[in-house]
Amino acid sequence: MEIIKTENLTKIYKQGEFKVYALDNASIEIEEGEFIAIVGSSGSGKSTLLNMIGGLDYPTSGEVFVRGKKLSSLKNDDLTIFRRRNIGFVFQSYNLIPVLNIYENIVLPLKLDGMEIEEHYIKSIVEKLKIEDKIESMPNMLSGGQQQRVAIARALSSKPAIVLADEPTGNLDSKSSMEVIILLKALAYEFNQTIAVVTHNEEVAQMADRIIRIEDGKVSSN
Repeated sequence: MEIIKTENLTKIYKQGEFKVYALDNASIEIEEGEFIAIVGSSGSGKSTLLNMIGGLDYPTSGEVFVRGKKLSSLKNDDLTIFRRRNIGFVFQSYNLIPVLNIYENIVLPLKLDGMEIEEHYIKSIVEKLKIEDKIESMPNMLSGGQQQRVAIARALSSKPAIVLADEPTGNLDSKSSMEVIILLKALAYEFNQTIAVVTHNEEVAQMADRIIRIEDGKVSSN
């Protein structure tokens, strides 16, 4: 079943008299449960596409549908709630809150949404990610690979239908990169989640069920 769909998605940035097309009529479909890699050269539009899918940015024209909901039909507050309840984000820079310990970082999305914390579920995630002995530590006490595992645990904490990861291995060495992607893929399959990963790493891309390639804002393969 289709869970993500974009129709003629276009994003234009103006630089003086010139127009730069970050996305140019990009139309894609992602099925529920798929692990998708979005690849392309630097500046190709792959991160812009991910931000549009996640409702973090607005298109110049075109539409994004997530679980059948047209994102442009949602007001800002409603979009924030919809995003928090349906989409988990993993970023290259981890985006952990430095004044919160690891456990507090993981459950933060639940607290923001006033949701009950399922301790058994959180425990199972941190055990699978092998960070159960770090939950009382502060982010600056962890390695890059460990911080990314925390970011994954946070993304999964609200049981989102979709996980969007933007260069999640960009700051990691090759060994840690593969470990993180293997864990992310295994957890998403176990919890029946859809994953879209933006990556420039061909090894990571080859682990996906399908590869979407973007060049100059256009989808060249889907």
